[in-house]
Amino acid sequence: MTQSITIGILSIQGDIEENASAVQQSMHELNIQGNVILIKELSKIDTLDGLVIPGGESTVIGTLLFLEESQKEILKKKILDGLPVLGTCAGLIFLSKRAYDKRLGNTKQHLLGLLDVTVERNAFGRQHESFENQLSIPAIGDKLFKGVFIRGPIITETGNDVEVLSRLEEKIVAVQQKNILATSFHPELANDNRFHRKLIELCLSYNKSKDSDTLITNP
Repeated sequence: MTQSITIGILSIQGDIEENASAVQQSMHELNIQGNVILIKELSKIDTLDGLVIPGGESTVIGTLLFLEESQKEILKKKILDGLPVLGTCAGLIFLSKRAYDKRLGNTKQHLLGLLDVTVERNAFGRQHESFENQLSIPAIGDKLFKGVFIRGPIITETGNDVEVLSRLEEKIVAVQQKNILATSFHPELANDNRFHRKLIELCLSYNKSKDSDTLITNP
C-alpha cells in the first residue's frame, strides 16, 4: 500500500507559498503521495503528519496564534506527541525556549518553549543586511547548502537533546531535537529541497508509528 501524508503550513504570516511549493516538490522528488494544506488555526492538526512554521515575524506569529490559549496547548501537545516540525528563521524563534535581542534584551514574546535552545534575534543584522552563504550540513548530504539569511537569528545555547546540524563561523544555525528541525536561514528560498525532504522522511516514520498504534488499539 502506498503511503500518503499530509503536511500543513502554518499560514499566519511569512514565507507560506514558498514552503508549500518546496514541500510539494519534495514529495514529487521522493515519489511520495501527499497533500499540502495551509492552516491558520489548529482545528485540522489531527489530520497532519507534519508541520512547517515559516520564516516571517516571530512576534506576530506568536501573538496571533496565542489569542486563544487553547491553540498553544493543542500545538504543544501535538509536537510533544511526535508531530514532525520544520521551523525556519521566525519559526525557530517561535519553537525555542528562550529568545532575546542584543539591543533590547529579553523579548518577552510568546514562545512554544519546546526546542531546548536560546536564540538571539536579528543576530546577523537587519533586512538590508541579508546575505547568502554556503553551509556544510552532513545530516542532509555532502553537497553544500545555500543558506539564505534574512534578519536571521542564531542559537547561542543548546540543551543535551539538541543535535547541532550546521554552523556559520562557529555560530549555530541549524539544529534537530528529535522530531523538531529548525534553521536560522530560509531553506525554502535555496532552490534545494533537502531540508523539506528530511521533514518528509520524519513524517513517513511518524505516519507509520500512528498506524502501528491504531493496530494495537484496534486489534
